[in-house]
Amino acid sequence: IRVRGAVDLGCLAASRFRLKHLRMIDERLADFSITCMCGRYTLRTPLDQLVRQFALPFAAGSSADYAPRYNIAPTQQAAVIRQVAASDGSGGTGETAAPDHSVAERELAFLRWGLIPSWAKDAAMGNRLINARGETVAEKPSFRSAFRRRRCLAPADGYYEWRAGSKPKQPIHFHLTDHEPFALAGLWEYWKPPDGGPPIESFTIITTEANRTAAAYHDRMPAILLADDYARWLDPQFTDTAALATMIRPLPDEIPLHADAVSTYVNKPGNEGPRCLGD
Repeated sequence: IRVRGAVDLGCLAASRFRLKHLRMIDERLADFSITCMCGRYTLRTPLDQLVRQFALPFAAGSSADYAPRYNIAPTQQAAVIRQVAASDGSGGTGETAAPDHSVAERELAFLRWGLIPSWAKDAAMGNRLINARGETVAEKPSFRSAFRRRRCLAPADGYYEWRAGSKPKQPIHFHLTDHEPFALAGLWEYWKPPDGGPPIESFTIITTEANRTAAAYHDRMPAILLADDYARWLDPQFTDTAALATMIRPLPDEIPLHADAVSTYVNKPGNEGPRCLGD
């Protein structure tokens, strides 16, 4: 006999178990993104500045999805810049027709961070593929197709690394002079769930050896592309993997890279806003 309003101890125990499980997942995601390289970054730059710097073909303010981000974390949606043909077998259309690259143009899109290969059985695989090592990206089955045809820029104005041995883990924010935006080398992919659910577009960030500044905290860093490389990196017709590999290199030491200790508030992936930087 169940009395209305009485506590169902079985349901209560199950609810507590689910809550504890969700908290464990959140904690593991936080630890995973802290230990990965690159596992968090910022993009606070005004949209109109991105439009000018990356030659995007639309007026500033035309994207309602764009907002300043202080703590972009894996599995979240984030802005990328890519060059997509009218029919490239992706772009949300599901088409498989041969692409017409003559009409390709740059676009700002919002994709899930953590690349899901087109052949993956479920989306969870993307949780482990937030980074791709530049040394092997042309060979790994998860990345080699995207490396040839689906490259992108992940605009950022800083990225985080954590000081080894510190308790609590001390975040360091790396940025250029005046916090100007730069482009992280990325790859994107289009995945259709086997069960017929909505498709997911996702991306990964390529890493390389650390330069002199970054090496004080980690032996690797995200690959920051030079502006002269943007056009070839984005061009889906350019498939010379050897030439592409030369673009994946540490940021030259003559370009000042600043490293600032910031608030531990950023350690939790769900936290956002200026407080992450201690502002």
